[in-house]
Amino acid sequence: MTFRIRATAALVGLSLALLPALAPAGGPLPSLLSEAKAQQNTKVLRIGAIPDQKPEVLNRLYPLVANELSRQLGVKVTYVPVVDYAAAVTAFRTGGLDLVWFGSLTGVQARLQKPGAQVVAQRDIDASFQSVFIANTSSGLKPISNVKGLTELKGKRFTFGSESSTSGRLMPQFYLNQAGVKLSDFAGGVPGFSSSHDATIALVQSGAYQAGALSEEVWRSNLSEGKVNRAKVIQIWKTPGYPNYHWLAQPDLDKRFGKGFSTRMRTAILSWRTTDPEQKQILALFGAQRFIPAKAADYARIEQVGRQIGKIR
Repeated sequence: MTFRIRATAALVGLSLALLPALAPAGGPLPSLLSEAKAQQNTKVLRIGAIPDQKPEVLNRLYPLVANELSRQLGVKVTYVPVVDYAAAVTAFRTGGLDLVWFGSLTGVQARLQKPGAQVVAQRDIDASFQSVFIANTSSGLKPISNVKGLTELKGKRFTFGSESSTSGRLMPQFYLNQAGVKLSDFAGGVPGFSSSHDATIALVQSGAYQAGALSEEVWRSNLSEGKVNRAKVIQIWKTPGYPNYHWLAQPDLDKRFGKGFSTRMRTAILSWRTTDPEQKQILALFGAQRFIPAKAADYARIEQVGRQIGKIR
């Protein structure tokens, strides 16, 4: 009996090994092999993030996050970069990413496209985030005291960040609308879109654009690191606070990784503290002291503004 079982197992193993060779040239592998591959993939937690900063910053931060989550959760965690904001939303919708660091606009877009998606946590600075408007000193623009002063931007070369950025486009456009400034009021009849907050600073500092809007967090980080030439670019206004970045998770993680996995993942992220060397490094790169609980209802205002300007339908 033992010999027969071993022989049968050997034949099954040989058959599986030969399956790729039996597949039609250029065609799909047999379903058995595809199912085995799919089962293997379910054991890897794939994390991603909107590319809101320079690649070198992202490539330092998210592998650290992957390592820390892997250590705490006992599963393999892999960071999967994406090319732009829209790609992050698409990858979440199609299941290519399991846990994504979204801005509030992209987070709302992704959640609306994936029923049951879970808002996991936000940083302590995300409950009341702010955008800043900056200007090249040669533009003649000066600091303003209230939103009405944004009318000074009419006729100027102006750039947002990514088209889907909350702090680099959505909320700045909302306040421009409040001031009566339309996108067609900028020089050339259209604004620019730099693709990231760092790029917005560089473009305004160079004079390619006379003004722009971006995340206050990235602006302050660049100031503290001496990457801003204060003789060439200045802050002219800061928006009121609004809810921003958050982690968003797929709805089926408990089914794939076991009962209670989503809760353990949330608990792990909320546990990160500056007293732990590895976690301190992660939090520093996030520009935060800790992560705090968040829920979908926190972003209702963002959804409303997104619908107003046509970024959510």
